[in-house]
Amino acid sequence: MRPSAGVIFDLDGVIVDSEELQYRAYASVLTSVGVEIGRAEYAREWIAGGRGPEYAVHTYRLPFGAAELRRRKRPVYREMLRADAALMPGASEAVSRLGGTFALALATNSNREEAAFVLDHFGLRPAFAAVVTREDYGEAKPAPGAFVTAAARLGLAPGRCVAVEDAERGVRAAARAGCRCVAVPHAFTAGQDFTLADAVVGGLDELTAELIASLLAAGGASDAPASVRART
Repeated sequence: MRPSAGVIFDLDGVIVDSEELQYRAYASVLTSVGVEIGRAEYAREWIAGGRGPEYAVHTYRLPFGAAELRRRKRPVYREMLRADAALMPGASEAVSRLGGTFALALATNSNREEAAFVLDHFGLRPAFAAVVTREDYGEAKPAPGAFVTAAARLGLAPGRCVAVEDAERGVRAAARAGCRCVAVPHAFTAGQDFTLADAVVGGLDELTAELIASLLAAGGASDAPASVRART
């Protein structure tokens, strides 16, 4: 029987510990043209702001545009990902723990190739009934398209899904989509505004079936799995 509720995971900073690699990749490209960026700057303009390349081009008067900066960064990041990728603490266990009760989806601003590498490298692909990457929807987060698309591919209304996000932009996207949301901040996002999140947890070990069910019930999704409701 198909699960009547879903959990939609973000990828970067939730499943894979990639934000440091993303930062290092951009820093490497920018260093080659004489620009130094710090972690706080990256956290503010790339993760929170969502327009880091545009910011860098304008602020440092780069001799090329934002699309070119993204293009130059891409192979550097992919090389780092293949060499140094690691899961976020508790990611594999959380996916396994929730997959027995809920339909799972991935909704990411990353592209298909990078998402596929992570899922295949760590053997996580079979756990996800739907994988939504940047090619699959219109505007990037904080627009709601990623989560709306993921819920649809699970055959569920967004209100029957809980998103798991690490950044304010992702939380805003989930709220706009009509999903409930759990925020799991990390070093790059700890200072962001998570007031739109329905719950904020200290790590993926706190992401339990009981928590998901309680958020669905609070949102009026009375069809959360009965076996879980009975334990909350």
